[in-house]
Amino acid sequence: MLAGWVLVLASFAYLGILFAIAWVADSRADQGRSLIANPTVYALSLAVYCTTWTFYGSVGRAAATGIGFLPIYLGPTLMMALGWFVIHKIIRVVKANRITSIADFVASRYGKSQLLGGLVTVIAVVGVIPYIALQLKAVSNSFTILAAAPEIIMPARAAAVPLLQDSALYVAIIMAAFTILFGTRHLDATERHEGMVAAIAFESVVKLCAFLAVGLFVTYGLYDGVGDIFARARELPNLERLLTTADTAAGYGSWAALTFLSLLSVLLLPRQFQIAVVENVNEAHLRRAVWLFPLYLFLINLFVLPIALGGLLHFGVGGGVDADTFVLTLPMANQSEGLALLAYIGGLSAATGMVIVETIALSTMVCNDLVMPLLLRWGWLRLKARSDLSGLLLEIRRWAIVVILMLGYLYFRLAGEAYALVSIGLISFAAVAQFAPAVIGGLYWKGATRAGALAALLAGFSVWTYTLLLPSFAKSGWLPADFMKVGLFGVELLRPQQLFGLTGLDEISHCLLWSLLANIGAYIGFSLARAPDAREARQAGLFVDALRVEDAGSSWRGRIAAGGTAEQVMELLALAGRFLGPDKARAAFERHARTRGASLAEMTADADLVHFAESQLAGAIGSASARVMVASVVEEEPLGLDEVMNILDEASQVRAYSVELEQKSQELTRATAELRAANEQLRELDRMKDDFMSTVTHELRTPLTSIRAFSEMLHEDPDIGVEDRMRFLGIIVGETERLSRLINQILDLAKLESGRADWTSGEVDLGQVILEAAEALSQLYKDKGVALTLELAEPLPTVLADRDRLMQVMINLLSNAVKFVPAETGRVKVGAGATAIDVRVSVADNGPGIRPEDREVIFEKFRQGGQDVLTDKPQGTGLGLPISRQIIEYFGGSLWLENAEAGGANFVFTLPLPPGDN
Repeated sequence: MLAGWVLVLASFAYLGILFAIAWVADSRADQGRSLIANPTVYALSLAVYCTTWTFYGSVGRAAATGIGFLPIYLGPTLMMALGWFVIHKIIRVVKANRITSIADFVASRYGKSQLLGGLVTVIAVVGVIPYIALQLKAVSNSFTILAAAPEIIMPARAAAVPLLQDSALYVAIIMAAFTILFGTRHLDATERHEGMVAAIAFESVVKLCAFLAVGLFVTYGLYDGVGDIFARARELPNLERLLTTADTAAGYGSWAALTFLSLLSVLLLPRQFQIAVVENVNEAHLRRAVWLFPLYLFLINLFVLPIALGGLLHFGVGGGVDADTFVLTLPMANQSEGLALLAYIGGLSAATGMVIVETIALSTMVCNDLVMPLLLRWGWLRLKARSDLSGLLLEIRRWAIVVILMLGYLYFRLAGEAYALVSIGLISFAAVAQFAPAVIGGLYWKGATRAGALAALLAGFSVWTYTLLLPSFAKSGWLPADFMKVGLFGVELLRPQQLFGLTGLDEISHCLLWSLLANIGAYIGFSLARAPDAREARQAGLFVDALRVEDAGSSWRGRIAAGGTAEQVMELLALAGRFLGPDKARAAFERHARTRGASLAEMTADADLVHFAESQLAGAIGSASARVMVASVVEEEPLGLDEVMNILDEASQVRAYSVELEQKSQELTRATAELRAANEQLRELDRMKDDFMSTVTHELRTPLTSIRAFSEMLHEDPDIGVEDRMRFLGIIVGETERLSRLINQILDLAKLESGRADWTSGEVDLGQVILEAAEALSQLYKDKGVALTLELAEPLPTVLADRDRLMQVMINLLSNAVKFVPAETGRVKVGAGATAIDVRVSVADNGPGIRPEDREVIFEKFRQGGQDVLTDKPQGTGLGLPISRQIIEYFGGSLWLENAEAGGANFVFTLPLPPGDN
């Protein structure tokens, strides 16, 4: 007889062993001697997939459907055999982007969206709650059954047991406490838990040995082998059917659905993503897991059918013993208490492994993608005033673990009795399958957008809730029974498990079909509705092209723009210290400085440091929140261009020449003054080139980015429609023309400023120049419905100037005017007259005008009045007015801005009369 205190003592002893293994592994990791840097340990840790569902529930399913339990394990085998490259690519992406969870993965892929991360977290928590309830139910039931030994008594319904007498409640509390001690003792910026992985690998060995021991006992201890069990089963009609499969469409459909569902779940369950991806320390370990993990699944399922048939033969069909408990009750019924205790430890091992990893993964998601983004937005909490938030992060994760396990217990009380163990697990499998389009599609389709992922998750999750989660409450009596029979609002087409009249499918296949149909449809439809924005396109490139480089870490820096530069290194250090703890942050920054051959005091706040700081924060609060926090203390830098690199090369040559001149100045004393002057001039040119680089980069980036984006769309999608193709080509042509105008104006301005411009001076009839400029732009004015009025004094005296240059000035002023006046009601008036010393020309409009503070700014290069460079689309290059002013001033005149009578802008220039005309 196994007394209750024996079970409790054995349970705590086993948990103590797990804690000791974890402590040793963490200590070794701190010393740089990792226990888990081994492919076998990695493969064994993947067996966290095998929970109490496998240990108990597979036997129960086999007792009901025969080999119908196999699809749950065929799916993971197919994933490892055929889809291992998908896992490999995800691992590469996660390492390159410092991703900490599946919610962080989805958020980072679609522009580092906090909203998406929060939604994935909510779906994961709600979806996995039934799975956690499964573990509580299994451990609670196994404890109750063993405590009643030698009698075999099935546990009462959870709802019928008083709350304080319910062993499941205490199981949930103990598991919450153990998980908190196990996984949230300290904050790790890498979000790796080496101790946890080592313990999970050990648990995988324990549950495999325990299950094989029971299987050998039943097969060769109670019976004379597998052949004997099968022969006896064939003699009973109720058991013979379990040895064959149902040759029906529904039977094949169920197998296909369950295989596909388990194929997705082995990767998308939060605990599987945590173990397979986040905790992976070496991509090469995946090669061994490809065959070792399927071998493990084969071994742990080797005796499932013999145990199920042996239990049915021993207890009889409908004998009052739940088939889910055969692993325990068969040893108990044959007075093998030691084996029963080993089976209990195996089941406890399967449950604790799942609960620990699942709740740690979910608590990280809740903290990083749900709670912290909200807290950081609530200014009244004054979190920005706190210098160390690492303790708050740990508290959030600990409370999240408690809440998640209590929700699991609540589901167990409310709805857990309505399903067998396997069925409860399948509800969670169907929930996490909703991540598949956003995750897998995001790895291979650059056109996928944030809106598409958001719509897909909302649509799929809504259908899952309606067709699977709510029916579980209805079957437990917590929702009206009519909900299942007549559907929502009494509409039979809305019956949750015969949606739109579809019958003949089991509830899991039915839910999977409709939820993924809605999910994928929304994903594709909303993604095609608009092109990805700049941030989404950048992140898409990082994910889709992740395997095109050898070193994912270096590709991160090489393929994206720098996030910005902080004003001081200390600002980034202080920011990291708030979330990691000041000491840990300083230690991390100092290690980073040493890798760059400098001390922390010598570090400069360059793009590499900004990226390092963001990656450290990403491990603690998620990539989306990290981007927001780093953006609060850095300024965005422009993306680099190949053309601008030429300017950088020239600047480098200038610096080299400057150094050379300084060396020669020491040798050539007679030319010291000249060399110093030349040196100063070169330094000034160097500064000017740096200024030129920054401004030109900003202006060139927009058209080049647009051209590249639409060119890639045309290149990657040969089946794009003719209408869209012509629209994209039109945009490319327009942006190319804009780029050409910009380059021509830059060259023109460079010639003017350097004094190398070609001038052809002569007597110019300014009135004729004005008339020709107006005629050249007449069609533009007609197209916009703008009235152009010329008021020219007769006759206008001639001036000495370059006729083509004056034509350039007039066209620039007239084209500027028509851009900024309203269509149909716009008016532009050109006036010209002469005084005794000069000729005065004005171009006035009734547009929005120029703010007083911008009146001189508009004559600076690349500046436009009233424009916000971060949000407004420029209506020109910002070079026309500077060029015009230089032309007018070259001929001794002036160009300025006055208030227009109609409230718009009035540009005025004067040119002096020739000396003989005064």
